[in-house]
Amino acid sequence: MDEIKILLTEKEMPTHWYNIQADMPNPLQPPISPRTGEVMAPEELAVIFPEALLKQEMSRERFVEIPDEVREIYRLWRPSPLFRARRLEKALDTPARIYYKYEGVSPAGSHKLNTAVPQAYYNKKEGIKRLSTETGAGQWGSALAMACSFFGLECTVYMVKVSFQQKPYRRSMMQVFGAEVIPSPSDRTEAGKAILAKDPDSTGSLGIAISEAVEDAATHDDTNYALGSVLNHVVLHQTVIGLEAKKQMEKAGYYPDVVIACSGGGSNFSGLAMPFVHDKIKEGKNTRIMAVEPTACPSLTRGKFTYDYGDTAHLTPKMMMYTLGSEFVPPGIHAGGLRYHGASPIQSQLLHDGLIEAKAYGQLSVFEAAKMFAQNEGIIPAPESSHAIRAAIDEALAAKEAGEARTILFNLSGHGHFDMSAYDAYLSGKLTDSSLPEDTLKELINALP
Repeated sequence: MDEIKILLTEKEMPTHWYNIQADMPNPLQPPISPRTGEVMAPEELAVIFPEALLKQEMSRERFVEIPDEVREIYRLWRPSPLFRARRLEKALDTPARIYYKYEGVSPAGSHKLNTAVPQAYYNKKEGIKRLSTETGAGQWGSALAMACSFFGLECTVYMVKVSFQQKPYRRSMMQVFGAEVIPSPSDRTEAGKAILAKDPDSTGSLGIAISEAVEDAATHDDTNYALGSVLNHVVLHQTVIGLEAKKQMEKAGYYPDVVIACSGGGSNFSGLAMPFVHDKIKEGKNTRIMAVEPTACPSLTRGKFTYDYGDTAHLTPKMMMYTLGSEFVPPGIHAGGLRYHGASPIQSQLLHDGLIEAKAYGQLSVFEAAKMFAQNEGIIPAPESSHAIRAAIDEALAAKEAGEARTILFNLSGHGHFDMSAYDAYLSGKLTDSSLPEDTLKELINALP
């Protein structure tokens, strides 16, 4: 097939999510309770999560059935299209074939709805009335607000303050769907008050916002917590992306030599990558699988593989992951969804085992790639997704230099229509690069538990 757009029918949409835990050569280390310091019992998390999601979190069952009610909502945008970036290939004068899976077609504008819908569904089934959550750039908050609206749930979103200020239309989108949006750190929680007492001008971080959302859920009987990345059940739900992409690449007649996605907590990366990691483990495929992060928050490329808390106030379990330390507050880069101090335990274990790789870029080169992509493919990408575009362009240029017709697949996880202030800053020359200084990194690593 030599088409630019490769589609699947509704009948070809996955009926099951894929669970990489069934095939990992080294199983995940268990989470550690912040209360006891011992291996955490699932019951401890029942305060903030429904039973069905806890079962998925711990499961090693290879395939988990997608409920009919969830698939019905998925049909609003799934299966999502796979494109061949022919105009970009021509602009780069590369022999490489560049494909991208476009998750920006979802009603929320990103991949986040893939897990927001099942999370809202399972909570509704168990009688929960409200969900609390955090959001960085606003993609996750928008998705959960929308999913809660679909299922008649209330929604409270703690939005990282710098993104709350940078991205007002994301906030408006959440409010249209009925969510209450609170800049974090806030005076609504003890965790937020503690941060503001230390730094009244704190711009916030995902770690802080998670602390506030978890505290909110834990102190209200009718409320549960929902997380848009990192956890195993989130990785599970996102695999619809990669499962569809494998079918589409088969229709295209090529298997990817390189699979690329941006990475903050790891949800969109895992969504695309895990079905291909399966092939690497089980079928001996030589595909390179690359997670791309910002130099301002380089947890995979410069962090330590160790146990750490998922939030700043240490309300969440300690998980084995690549981390910069839960106290780390990254600079206010525009890729707000990538400003997380750690990474998914699944993704971290696979990186530690050498099954995937990681790369980091500064935001100037990322926006340069985003602009080139938009001018050739007609889609203005989210700043987060643009990290994957930067890596894909570099891989295509490397293929040109080597004279190799390699096949590149990346995840365009969302559009950038609500990120135009970031593009304004770039185009006006106000955007600057930010990299984590070595002495700061050493301090963070030394402070890890």
